[in-house]
Amino acid sequence: MPTVTTLAAPATQTATEIRPRYTAALRIWHWGNALVITGLLSTIWFMRVIIDVRGLRPKIRELAAQGGITLSLEQAKAISKLVSHRIWDYHIYLGVALAGLLVLRVLAELTAAGRQRFGHRLRQARAEAGAATLVKYSYLAFYLMLVVIVGTGLGILYADKVAWLAPLEETLKTIHTVDMYLIIGFLFIHVIGVVANELTKRRNVTSDMIHGGKAVEE
Repeated sequence: MPTVTTLAAPATQTATEIRPRYTAALRIWHWGNALVITGLLSTIWFMRVIIDVRGLRPKIRELAAQGGITLSLEQAKAISKLVSHRIWDYHIYLGVALAGLLVLRVLAELTAAGRQRFGHRLRQARAEAGAATLVKYSYLAFYLMLVVIVGTGLGILYADKVAWLAPLEETLKTIHTVDMYLIIGFLFIHVIGVVANELTKRRNVTSDMIHGGKAVEE
C-alpha cells in the first residue's frame, strides 16, 4: 500500500515589533517639561528673592519723600509692578508653554503602543507591588499637579476677562501657590530617586530618557 506523505502546514509566526521603552514624544515632553518648569520657578525666585518687589515699596516711598513727593502705599505698589511686569510676562509665556506640553503628554499617551503607555506601566507596577507601585502613583499625582497648575494659571490669566472667574481669582492664586510647592517637593524627591537609582539599583535611568531605553516587543 503506497505511503501517503502529509505535508505539515508551515507554523504561523506572529510578527513582533521592537519599540524603545520610551517614545520620542514622551522624551521630548519630559525634557521640555523640565526646562519650562525650571524657567517658571526661576521667574518666581528672581522676583521674590533677587528683586524682592514687596521690599521695594517702602524704599520707593522713602526715595519719593526725599524728593518732596508723598506716595501712598497703592501708588508705591503700582510703581513696583512696573519693575515686575516684564518678568511676569515671561512667566505667562512659560505657563502657556507648559499647557502646550501637557497636551503633548496626553497625545503621547494616546498614540503610544501598549507597553509604552504609562497606564500599562502603572498596572504592571501595581501587580508587582512594593516601591515600584509607589513611584508610579507619585508620577500620576505629578500629572494631576500639572493639570491643577495649568488650570489655575489660565484661570488667573483670564480672571479680568471672564466675568465668572473674577470672584475666584484669589482662590485660584492660593491653589496655584500651594500646588507650586507640591511640584517643587515632587521634583526634589524625583531627582534624589533618579540619582539613587543611577548609583545603586538601575543604572542608565537618565540615558534611557534620552535615547529611549531598552527595547520592548509588541
